[in-house]
Amino acid sequence: MNTLPSLLDSMKPLYSAVVCDILDGLGYPNQALPAHLRPLTPSHKLLGRAFTARAAVVEAAPEEPYKLEIEAVERMGAGDILVVACSHDRSCGFWGELLTTACLYKGIRGVVMDACTRDVWKIKDLDFPVFGIGYHPADSKGRLDIVELECPAVFDGVEVRTGDYLLGDEDGLVAIPAALLEEAVRLALQKVSGENIVRKELSEGVSMGEVFRKYGIL
Repeated sequence: MNTLPSLLDSMKPLYSAVVCDILDGLGYPNQALPAHLRPLTPSHKLLGRAFTARAAVVEAAPEEPYKLEIEAVERMGAGDILVVACSHDRSCGFWGELLTTACLYKGIRGVVMDACTRDVWKIKDLDFPVFGIGYHPADSKGRLDIVELECPAVFDGVEVRTGDYLLGDEDGLVAIPAALLEEAVRLALQKVSGENIVRKELSEGVSMGEVFRKYGIL
């Protein structure tokens, strides 16, 4: 694998289901993030390197509001995705339009969080993928705050670490451990090619049983 941009370009043909299949075969069956993490904006395709954080519910606004949110965006680079474990919080809109604008300028690819977003009226026009659990108009200040950066982000037992890769689409999200990336991408691209052949033969009337016997793909 070469630079991050070239790596991400090579992964563009992939989709979450085929990557899950490959990770199953490699002995990593628990890499799909929970089903309730859904695309909240019209931009549904998410692909990039994870930068992780953990947020916690707070009872009052901290002395330095948004301190670690700002630090996270400043530390991230082009090709990164902000991944925030928020313990399924629905008390506020953790993400918003101004954070999105700052991320777009830096080439950050999206955000994944088990929390809500707001400012959708604007974000939906910015071609920025936001995966989360809902919408809420209230500000996160005094309600939910990032308390740790580059820690494991855990979603219902699925662990994402900084440097892992995330692929998201309308089916959901899958995390690819950094150590498996090269092999997983190689095998997934092979499977996509095989599925294209299978799809063509099925569309031409070849029986499903025959196609499965030939290619072992379904």
